[in-house]
Amino acid sequence: MAILIDGKKVAEEIKLELSLKVSDLKANGKTLPGLVAILVGDDPASHVYVNSKSKACAQVGFISKIENLDDRISEEALIDRIKYYNDHNDYHGILVQFPLPNGINEKNVIEAIDKKKDVDGFHPESVGNLVIGNDSFFPCTPYGIVELLLRYKIETEGKHVVIVGRSNIVGKPIANLLLQKRKGANAIVTICHSAADDLTKYTLQADILIAAIGKPNFIRGNMVKENAVVIDVGINRVEDKNSKKGYKIIGDVNFDEVEKKCSYITPVPGGVGPMTIAMLLENTYKAYINLTKN
Repeated sequence: MAILIDGKKVAEEIKLELSLKVSDLKANGKTLPGLVAILVGDDPASHVYVNSKSKACAQVGFISKIENLDDRISEEALIDRIKYYNDHNDYHGILVQFPLPNGINEKNVIEAIDKKKDVDGFHPESVGNLVIGNDSFFPCTPYGIVELLLRYKIETEGKHVVIVGRSNIVGKPIANLLLQKRKGANAIVTICHSAADDLTKYTLQADILIAAIGKPNFIRGNMVKENAVVIDVGINRVEDKNSKKGYKIIGDVNFDEVEKKCSYITPVPGGVGPMTIAMLLENTYKAYINLTKN
């Protein structure tokens, strides 16, 4: 039976650590870390994500603000709003919730954010620093995966990590993070994607398998070697007539099959997901320290 990697528990530990740091700042009369989330339009899922980030800020004592903008806003006006927060001393982190309405270029929006406040880790300069091993803001989901491996004392040095998925948000950055010559990394990394003739040929070699492909139950028991560590990044909504909501959330890994073979596994929900917000808070605190020199 696999050991469950409890992302919710670890995320709460990180938030407690941050709340203690905030208490020290208050006791010494310091300003507090601030995060602004810019939300364009009325996408229900985006509202849920942004509200959860705002609640997490309140939990640790950060200042937070949700900037709700009409979906008819122009790209130029949105970028002007970002520039306003670039210059605003109360907010040390800026995130723009994606997706954006049609007609707004996400690349231009990301590049408009001051790299010193790029707490999502998406700015090209942040990405470049990540690749060459410089200190940087790391994208929050990959950063959360590395933190889970560290806190569960799962060895990565010299291990073969196989990543299924090559997105700019998860696949590419987690590959680069785990390649670095540092604690919690120094792994041999393979990235797999849809062009592979037989994914199983690669996944069966994995000491650590990271699934970030966006397909429910894609990784089956016969694709995982005995005692592998399995990290499931997938968040998929599938129909469930037995649920009051009419759906349930499952991962990219067939949990029931894979749990029987692996040594560690993240559940969905409750695995990687809570860590994404925890590491957003970590990045915001880091931005605050860098900008205020506290």
